[in-house]
Amino acid sequence: MQNKGLVRLFAILFGLVSIYQLSFTFKANQIESEAEEIAINKISETEEDYRAKRSQEEANYLQEIANDTVFNLGVAKFTYNEVKSKAMNLGLDLKGGINVILQVSVKDILKGLSNNTNDSVFNKALDDATELQKNSQNTYLEDFFIAFDAIKGDTKLASPDIFYTKQLDGEIDGSMSDDEVKSIIETKIDESIVSAFEVLRKRIDEFGVTSPNIQRLGTSGRILVELPGVKDVERATALLQSTAQLEFWDAYKGETFYQFIDQANNVLKDLVEDETAVAEIEPQDEEDATDAQIDDLLGDAETDSTAVATQNNPLGNLIKGLGYPGGPIVAQFSIQDKDKVLEYLNMPEVRALLPAERRYTKFAFGKPEKGSEVVGLYALAGNRENTPQLSGAVVVDARNEFGPTGKPEVSMQMNAKGAKIWEEMTGNAYSNQSQIAIVLDNVVYSAPGVTTGPIAGGNSSISGSFTLNEAIDLANVLRAGKLPASADIIQSEVVGPSLGKEAIESGTTSFMIALVLVLVWMILYYGKAGGFADIAMLLNILLIFGILSGLGAVLTLPGIAGIVLTIGMSVDANVLIFERIREELTKGKGQKEAIEDGFSNALSSILDANITTGLTALILFIFGTGPIKGFATTLLIGIGTSLFTAIFITRLSIDWYSNKGGKLLFATSVTKNLFRNINIEFLKKRKVAYIISAAFILVSLISLFTNSLDQGVDFVGGRTYQVRFAQDISASEITDLLSQPDVFNSADAKTFGESNQLKITTKFKVNETGAEADEAIRQTLYNALQPYLEGVTYEDFINEASEKTVGLMKYYKVSPTIADDIKQASFWAILGSLIVVFLYILIRFKKWQYSLGAVVAVFHDVLIVLGVFSLTYKFMPFSMEIDQAFIAAILTVIGYSLNDTVVVFDRIREFFNEHTNWKFEKVVNTSLSSTLSRTLNTSLTTLVVLLAIFIFGGDSIRGFMFALIVGVIVGTYSSLFIATPVMYDTVQKLEDKKKKKE
Repeated sequence: MQNKGLVRLFAILFGLVSIYQLSFTFKANQIESEAEEIAINKISETEEDYRAKRSQEEANYLQEIANDTVFNLGVAKFTYNEVKSKAMNLGLDLKGGINVILQVSVKDILKGLSNNTNDSVFNKALDDATELQKNSQNTYLEDFFIAFDAIKGDTKLASPDIFYTKQLDGEIDGSMSDDEVKSIIETKIDESIVSAFEVLRKRIDEFGVTSPNIQRLGTSGRILVELPGVKDVERATALLQSTAQLEFWDAYKGETFYQFIDQANNVLKDLVEDETAVAEIEPQDEEDATDAQIDDLLGDAETDSTAVATQNNPLGNLIKGLGYPGGPIVAQFSIQDKDKVLEYLNMPEVRALLPAERRYTKFAFGKPEKGSEVVGLYALAGNRENTPQLSGAVVVDARNEFGPTGKPEVSMQMNAKGAKIWEEMTGNAYSNQSQIAIVLDNVVYSAPGVTTGPIAGGNSSISGSFTLNEAIDLANVLRAGKLPASADIIQSEVVGPSLGKEAIESGTTSFMIALVLVLVWMILYYGKAGGFADIAMLLNILLIFGILSGLGAVLTLPGIAGIVLTIGMSVDANVLIFERIREELTKGKGQKEAIEDGFSNALSSILDANITTGLTALILFIFGTGPIKGFATTLLIGIGTSLFTAIFITRLSIDWYSNKGGKLLFATSVTKNLFRNINIEFLKKRKVAYIISAAFILVSLISLFTNSLDQGVDFVGGRTYQVRFAQDISASEITDLLSQPDVFNSADAKTFGESNQLKITTKFKVNETGAEADEAIRQTLYNALQPYLEGVTYEDFINEASEKTVGLMKYYKVSPTIADDIKQASFWAILGSLIVVFLYILIRFKKWQYSLGAVVAVFHDVLIVLGVFSLTYKFMPFSMEIDQAFIAAILTVIGYSLNDTVVVFDRIREFFNEHTNWKFEKVVNTSLSSTLSRTLNTSLTTLVVLLAIFIFGGDSIRGFMFALIVGVIVGTYSSLFIATPVMYDTVQKLEDKKKKKE
């Protein structure tokens, strides 16, 4: 080998750089552990909201030391921020946190650009586009244009009723064609999405999450946000979805609407059925007073301490209390009745009861007190345009602080224009002794009165029942600005930190077991040479982690699986080399010459095998998201480092030992004669193999058409909850419970790992993607499971405590729209990998028959893996859902199967050129026999690795590993009995046709 000194120097430097990079990870972990310990010691569990306070205390401590020197290497010093930026990033499945895809509502943006027009054609096109999106791969804007063109008639996009508005004046005029307007609207939509991206980025920066990731996904209006390590998921999702639409409205006094409520109740009696449950009234002193007030409000309603409410009072029976005299609250209602009350009050027949001067009244609910089940209704002074007197656009700064009572609030500073309007509004409120409602995202946060006259200067405060974190977040979103449109979470994954800790432990265990097994196997099989291969393998692992850390890549549990699989591939390269060296030694060559020729002859097979696997990994990287991209990343890095260590480091070690006069047999006394002088006539067995494979494929197809597959929410949409109980639980019992009409109507619960853990999937309200729907479904889940949770409160059920052992451990949501996109992307990923590999083999081997044989074998392997999953998913003790991870497994199987096949093809090509007088059948049989040692050795080693991960690697990747195990077994079989025979038969048929023509 040439340039040994340079290779040695490069390897040493590469290793030192990897150690240097990993040192930051160890230091960051140490500092964060110290911060957690300080927070635990400072905040007692007896304090209210102790988890939130501990989280804030940790953040404060890390913020304090952010620019302090915490790591001194002698030649360089680093602050905590620098250490953290260089540390390896852990994915959600290892650290816990939240991963979401937000869909910025292009529909809302279009409405805004049209100034919320009432044009029937425009609004019909919006509704039609929404329907098209359910089964479309287009963006919403593209489907809107399609829908508009289909129904527009003489209506133009440049109509004054659509886009030729004051807002777009100067960019659009009435003479423009639809195509010209479309181009401008596309630009405006893109600008709005960019604006949303920047707003979210600023909010996340303010939130203080370490190593956040935010990406814009193409032109679809989708934004990926990953927040690893976030412990307060509710807070994070609220931060992401809040549009921060701040508004200031004049508020009416609540008692002035009592008569209207009474009249509305009477009108509603004839419009709706009373849905209020009949219940006994058990009077208490305070409740009696409230009941009396409500009786006065509703006129002739009669109550008695033992009476039963039987009157049809659709609105009245929902009232839980009234506001205080002179205050802005009209009445109080249960939180769960908010939507129904607003529906009632906004009915045309009810709104017609409002006096002329109040016909534009806007009804809105307030922010409920923590722990309260009721919320106040406000009546705001609206107008024809339904626009507030003052909006949040005038706010130039916001800060959280503590008010006179010691409670958190948010102070704001307005610009000059806002300050002037604010002074007028506060002056009017002072004169009328009324209140000003401060509304954020249609929720009244507070409605203070003005007691000291007009407020000049533009300073104001928002008070309310804020926690400290809520005040901090509200100030942050106001500073960052509002989103240009609502942003719904269409896909989300929430992993609790306790589950992350378990994943790290199981991942580390599986990794170490697999590593030890492989290291021992190599020495047992190849003796001293196996020891040198082990040294190269250990360096390989160090380099992989070093590169991951240096690139700032995210390490996930599938990523660890990719690294462990890389160990198997590293073994494959060394096995190829050692088997070729053994062949050269068998020919009678000297040790040095055999080593030289062995490395040289194995190089072609190693490169071909790794390139084909690398191509499938590259496609996986392009099409995959989240953990799957992490798997592909580690696999790609591992392929590169495996090639370097196997070809160069192993060679350096062996040459060094050989030059010292050391003797290497590349075998032990037990293995030296294994697979020697084998001459199996594989081609004579091909017809039997065809029959066996045809039978397996037929059974697989029948099962796929009759039994189908267990499609996960990735492909069909829905919500999945991983719930852990204190005791063993019956999955069928929980399925029946959750499938009741008053719960989810339809749900599926499966045991996931241990018998006290379930994976619950439901499509209940699958099309509702808002935060309120998510919260309502979680609450429903908790209420249904409460008898099995042994006193666990709802807060404990959903919290993200690192020591959590019972409750909601993980949550995953996919809307039907994005599920369809994931399914399409998966299809193109598999098809794309087959096309790319077909072309590579065609270019490499110059005959299409080789490509055909390889692709037929791949189809064979994929169908059988699918068939196995279809046949067994109903009774296997682990999840076998078809999701993105399964697609990653299929692509890996494709790569592995091709790896085996290409090695055989490479030997066929070699023998074909060396033995020109041999019949093609003999060339093929001899090639298969001579590579059998490598094929079985590599397959067995890889299977040992996969089994270690399958057994010890955690529940979340067990189905993924099972697919790989089946794939490796089937792939090994197909490379011997399908790919090569198919190639042989097609070549022979072509030769036979040529002979007939001659």
